[in-house]
Amino acid sequence: MLEFDGIRVTRGSFALSADLSVPKGTRVAVIGPSGSGKSTLLSLVGGFLAPDRGRMRVDGQDITGMPPGRRPVSMLFQDQNLFPHLTVAQNVGLGLRPDGRLTDPQRARVAQVLDEVGLEGMETRKPANLSGGQQGRVALARVLLRARPVLLLDEPFAALGPALKAEMLALLGRIADRTGATVLMVTHDPADARSFAPQTILVDGGAAHPPVPTGPLLDNPPPGLRAYLG
Repeated sequence: MLEFDGIRVTRGSFALSADLSVPKGTRVAVIGPSGSGKSTLLSLVGGFLAPDRGRMRVDGQDITGMPPGRRPVSMLFQDQNLFPHLTVAQNVGLGLRPDGRLTDPQRARVAQVLDEVGLEGMETRKPANLSGGQQGRVALARVLLRARPVLLLDEPFAALGPALKAEMLALLGRIADRTGATVLMVTHDPADARSFAPQTILVDGGAAHPPVPTGPLLDNPPPGLRAYLG
């Protein structure tokens, strides 16, 4: 379980509070008006932003003061965070060892994961020689290899076309189901929320609200979300 216990963060005139929990293994969309604090919420979990007060826990472990690299969390950004000078296999291998010095069993595991995401035979390619969808698969392979219990995604497929985005969301769903990860995905697209996440956290009015069923929320959104969705 991912818990936000009395969390509050303030930056200038901006403030966000969160007092909620997400059951283990749940897929959750994070949606709300621009500037409401969706990415801020993910940054708090990832350790890139410290709260002014409150505690965060994953499966009962307090992660509030834990450095990002030690948290039981993986994060996937919109730009996929791939290193252009490294091969596909090297980029994925960073999920096991940041220095890239893999053992033979670890290299075998990298090859296995690349096969699982449909990138068999592409180990030596550089990111520049991959399509947008293939780059997304590399990033997902690294996430799969890390096997952390919490996965954060900040609009990772926003630049892809509808068909390819749907394909990547389906692959992400299979990875989440296989690993049992708790997934928080920031999205501005209600269709993505409906197709991927049974639960949704609404971030609006200075607060991240507890997760509720996605369909009913989007069918009858509160005024702030209704204005944002149009």
